[in-house]
Amino acid sequence: MLKKFGLEDSKPMKTPMSSDTKLTKDEECKSIDNTKYRGMIGTMHLGLWYPRGTIIETVVYADSDHARDYVDRKSTRSICTFVGCCLTSWFLKKQIALAISTTEAKYVSTGKACQQALWMKQALIDYNVRLDDVPIMRDNKGTIDLSKNPVQHSRTKHIEIHHRFPRNNVQKGHISIEKVSSVDNIADILTKPLKRKSFNYLRLGLGMMEHIH
Repeated sequence: MLKKFGLEDSKPMKTPMSSDTKLTKDEECKSIDNTKYRGMIGTMHLGLWYPRGTIIETVVYADSDHARDYVDRKSTRSICTFVGCCLTSWFLKKQIALAISTTEAKYVSTGKACQQALWMKQALIDYNVRLDDVPIMRDNKGTIDLSKNPVQHSRTKHIEIHHRFPRNNVQKGHISIEKVSSVDNIADILTKPLKRKSFNYLRLGLGMMEHIH
């Protein structure tokens, strides 16, 4: 693979990206081929582990980095959905609108996590499995408070107008929004480069393990 991409003289890395690197757009160079990059970083020695007999309890981890894109200052959201200990879906996407605060960026991603939780609840009904409220794990206290407290103030009024969806579903008992430490928020692995120790810890949380032959 190194020879294929002309990287024979490159230094090995323990993580996909250095936590000290800040990427900016080079206006003078042509765009990178995304498909080539994705093929380059493939981890053929790792795979997701799906054990038999796992419990049917669903939990959703959500995260968002605030204005980490140094070009347009937009935030990126990530969501990981687990059934039992098994990762069943995940995605990472840049948010369309600019967020003026960390709470806003994370509250918007909570709305998307809520949609994912409701979809999973509905999908499991087809298998005669009915879930109570699905917990959405967040590491931001402001986001959790905003989802439970209908009181508005000037700093969150614009958020309330556009993103009432999570709070309405909390009130209906469809979901709950629970606190998780930043260290244990598994979705954090998708939004930003991490130190080796944190990366390996969260990678294990995803259920990724080396193939055993």
